[in-house]
Amino acid sequence: MRQALNAATDALRAAGVEDPRLDAELLLAEATGWDRARLVADPDAEVPSAAARRFGEMVRRRLRREPVAYVVGRRGFRRIELAVDPRVLIPRPETELLVELALESRPDRLLDVGTGSGAIALAVAEELPECEVVATDASPAALEVARANAARLGLADRVAFHEGTLPPAGAGFDLVLANLPYVSEAEWPSLRPEVTEWEPREALLAGPDGLDAIRSFLSDRVRPLFRIAELKAKSASGCVALEVGAGQAGAVADLMRRGGFDEIEVRKDLSGIDRVVIGSAAR
Repeated sequence: MRQALNAATDALRAAGVEDPRLDAELLLAEATGWDRARLVADPDAEVPSAAARRFGEMVRRRLRREPVAYVVGRRGFRRIELAVDPRVLIPRPETELLVELALESRPDRLLDVGTGSGAIALAVAEELPECEVVATDASPAALEVARANAARLGLADRVAFHEGTLPPAGAGFDLVLANLPYVSEAEWPSLRPEVTEWEPREALLAGPDGLDAIRSFLSDRVRPLFRIAELKAKSASGCVALEVGAGQAGAVADLMRRGGFDEIEVRKDLSGIDRVVIGSAAR
């Protein structure tokens, strides 16, 4: 096992992979069914031939810069595990900030726009069983993945999925969460091949400044999703929260204000980047 890991690590490093040893260990653990603790504790264990062949194929895929999550077919997100493939973005840790906002506000009815793999919607449904969750995506292929994840997790009856940006019955939400495309055209060439060559471009790229999708969404689409009178009657503010790219929070806050939202709040991710912009709908 030691030799296989070392050889894979060296090959991945030469290919420019960012964390070659970690990736080699993850792939070997997947191929053998062993956990990483066993890999460390028993480095001289013999890898069964079938597992060795599977490991070799996984390493070859990773050498082509295919993300580990696509190679193994899944990614953990909060308390759930999601199946992922190139039809959907790989869920990022920073997106968990949107789920945390839902846990704080405990909405009766929540909309997840651009659900992709279903990460946000399914995490909220799993952690807030009393919340009615609706999720949308413009990509039929992404919705196939999200619905399959919901079924596998036993949450198919907890989330209503709809194709498009907005649901057909689009009002009465207490909280709207959106992880829309926010990569600029100028930024695109600098991204790692794992992103540019494998993840769905349409879920990432958003025009010259990276704000085309957010600008369109906030211009005239969001406030109708809230019934302001109902929110005021139950003393709820009704919030929209958007994940944004580095350096975009100020511009998105301005777009929110122009879209009729106030009490703007910005939250940082674990790297200290302004990552989520929140606005209140009830005025």
